[in-house]
Amino acid sequence: MFFPMSGTDQQAPAQPVEKTILHVDMDAFFAAVEVRDCPELKGKPVVIGSPRDQRGVVSTCSYEARKFGIHSGMPSRTAAQRCPNAIFLPVRMARYQEVSEQIMEVFQRFTPYVQPLSCDEAFLDVTGSIHLFGDGPEIARKVKAAILEETGLTCSVGVAPNLFLAKIASDMNKPDGLTLVPFSEKLIPAFLAPLPIKRMWGAGGKTRAILEAHNLHTIGDLQTADPAKLAAWIGENAATAFRRRAFGIDDRAVETESEEKSISNEITFGEDETDPEVIEAHLLDLADKVGGRLRRAGFYAATTQIKVRWKDFTTITRQRRIDPPCCDDITLRETALSLLRKEGLHSPVRLIGFGVSGLRETADAPQMDLFQTSEKQTSTKREALSRAVDAIRARFGKTSIRRGSSMK
Repeated sequence: MFFPMSGTDQQAPAQPVEKTILHVDMDAFFAAVEVRDCPELKGKPVVIGSPRDQRGVVSTCSYEARKFGIHSGMPSRTAAQRCPNAIFLPVRMARYQEVSEQIMEVFQRFTPYVQPLSCDEAFLDVTGSIHLFGDGPEIARKVKAAILEETGLTCSVGVAPNLFLAKIASDMNKPDGLTLVPFSEKLIPAFLAPLPIKRMWGAGGKTRAILEAHNLHTIGDLQTADPAKLAAWIGENAATAFRRRAFGIDDRAVETESEEKSISNEITFGEDETDPEVIEAHLLDLADKVGGRLRRAGFYAATTQIKVRWKDFTTITRQRRIDPPCCDDITLRETALSLLRKEGLHSPVRLIGFGVSGLRETADAPQMDLFQTSEKQTSTKREALSRAVDAIRARFGKTSIRRGSSMK
């Protein structure tokens, strides 16, 4: 790959522009859900995270709160000092996940090529959808309209020829923005040039400090920097990656779960969780979500796994084989709880996850015996019950039938 040398007349390396990528980012998602659920909060500074008088940090906040300089990761006590009138609310991850599923379902109507990055943002490859829904900006407008109509929430969308550019664009006109990146190779460098280096993926605080010490403050400065000097300052690999991004080059494809070898869900708590009942309740919700996805995909799972990340970021996984393979919620919940309780909760939990693997299209019953084993009979009954619950939820809504423990 050729990289241009120093000089203001440099041009980006040639790159075919073939795809149309959207990056959809919900606006202040957690706070927006709270305002939607409680309309009297509209127009007020809302902070989601730890209480104002306790140790902990801000998870996110409304745009009204951001005017006071409050931002994600800020200590809650500092946020309270900056805005004494701010309304502090706890993280309701189960609720946000529920709304997130609605949003992801909207994405699937426009393209099967969806790559969620978190519960409130995703990449969409709409290249093959243009003949059905219009060009990239038109699809973006339709996605925004559908989300607003069905959830009452706004999002910002970047439309670009690759993932990196779409991600940058979605953040440029928040909230409720729609930004189109030039699809001309000659115009992309000019689009990027005035943006600060902090917009670059991988440009953390230490890297930015090094670059700014050498008078590199914008992406345009990176475009004209001497490649050899850049490599000497931040390392050859980082320099190569930054040079490519500075000219808008990104060869990655949207990664989907269309051919799943495993299915999993996880949540990160807004504050490290110590209550076993809360942790187990979230784990059961995750098992239900995985079970639903498993049945919709037409698979049975032979292995279950939990994932736990402790307060110090140490992460462990524990797994167990299932015989016969299953797809029912009851068995998945039982194995999830058994694995968690066997491991024990010896430290505050930052993240909990549940997944299944060893996916197959049958429950390994090649010959239906007239006299089924009790295990097989139990598995069959549990599967039938889970599919009946799926049918009820499909007809009357996801909250029409719920586990008793989830309603505490």
